[in-house]
Amino acid sequence: MTATGTKSAQEFQSQARGFVPPPITRLEDTGLSQLWLQDLALKVLYFQGYLNGFQLAEAIALPFAGLVEHIMENLKREKFVEVKSSQMGLGEGAYLYAITSAGIARAREAIDRSQYAGPAPVPIAVYNDSINKQARSRTNVTNRVMRQALSELILSEKTFHQIGPAVNSGASIFMYGPPGNGKTSIASSIGNMTAADSMFIPYAIDIDGQVVTLYDSVNHKLVHEDDTTESGTGSLRAGSRRDPRWVRINRPFIVVGGELTMAGLDLVFDDTNKFYEAPFQVKANGGILLIDDFGRQQVRPRDLLNRWIVPLENRIDYLTLHTGRKVEVPFDVLVIFSTNLPPKDLVDEAFLRRLRHKIEIGDPTFEDFREIFKRVSKQKGVPYDDQGLAYLLQEWYIKRNRKLRASHPRDICDQILDISGYLSVQPSMDREMLDRAAEAYFVDL
Repeated sequence: MTATGTKSAQEFQSQARGFVPPPITRLEDTGLSQLWLQDLALKVLYFQGYLNGFQLAEAIALPFAGLVEHIMENLKREKFVEVKSSQMGLGEGAYLYAITSAGIARAREAIDRSQYAGPAPVPIAVYNDSINKQARSRTNVTNRVMRQALSELILSEKTFHQIGPAVNSGASIFMYGPPGNGKTSIASSIGNMTAADSMFIPYAIDIDGQVVTLYDSVNHKLVHEDDTTESGTGSLRAGSRRDPRWVRINRPFIVVGGELTMAGLDLVFDDTNKFYEAPFQVKANGGILLIDDFGRQQVRPRDLLNRWIVPLENRIDYLTLHTGRKVEVPFDVLVIFSTNLPPKDLVDEAFLRRLRHKIEIGDPTFEDFREIFKRVSKQKGVPYDDQGLAYLLQEWYIKRNRKLRASHPRDICDQILDISGYLSVQPSMDREMLDRAAEAYFVDL
């Protein structure tokens, strides 16, 4: 149950542990063929036009020294690129490269196979190893950390003590209960708490020459590193202490709702651009995937749940390429199912057994409701009044046999602000204002 929303209670930033992408100094270190990397460089030049060596290195996320310089030497030798200009004293990285007519022909052949022209991908085996190593470095939450993270939520002690062990399991949580009592807010608070930890993911993954884009600027939050030798242009020019094909992010917290489909849980192939996008659960690897409003998706809940049985039990997922080949990836995701619907209408006993933790988020008590109202009214600038709340509870809840919901204080305060603004009066919790607000808000169903 939420009073004023959620934010991370942790003030520390833990360092990524268990895995740091090793530096790459040779083409062999990339795990990709030289021809494939040449095609990638040509596609970038084809789409972007003139680039110097450092800019090209940044575009494909590889160090210039020892890697991109060799790629460009080979392309120059084969007359696929040419040097348009150079700046004395700045080295070959400052040479301005242009694609030739022969290079355009080869680039178009490569584009027919795939239009991907971004950071060089990481082999799937390397990605899988990185997720397994980083899974062991998760930070366990304690009672003190939980108190801090959920400090802005009003929860019963029973519910509070169920959440911590569920988070530490890293497996699955089934949260259920009436709408408006803070299930999504609880999940967001958990996400904010675990996001204080960081991890590495690659921009993209290579599966036998097929590219799967992974990094998503919408769902992944970058951890900005001050040392330019760690990432960014500085590392691409001068050599890096780690592989620049990887980015450091906060552990993911990804939310999907009614838009979730079965197709969204497998590799998404773009028929036009001819490369893949990773599904939600792969983007969430190392973090949390919240399936909000579970049961209101376009697919049957039973079909959706059957899709999760193997990953939840074995911690391994299987993705399918458009060729029919299946690929194994780790499933290091805390999946949170959140629903307002009765569990008996959604799942059977066999599936509930596979969900590690089941937590009911019930209605607030009168005392909890009062505390939420006090916090919300203070935040929104509505002067709190005990007598006004007593009147609201008696007239609009007890007499009408209406259930308390944790979201009602926020919504009623918003109604008071809307009405007082229209009447050009100060917001208050007097009887007339409360009646106006309640009449505008409640609907008898």
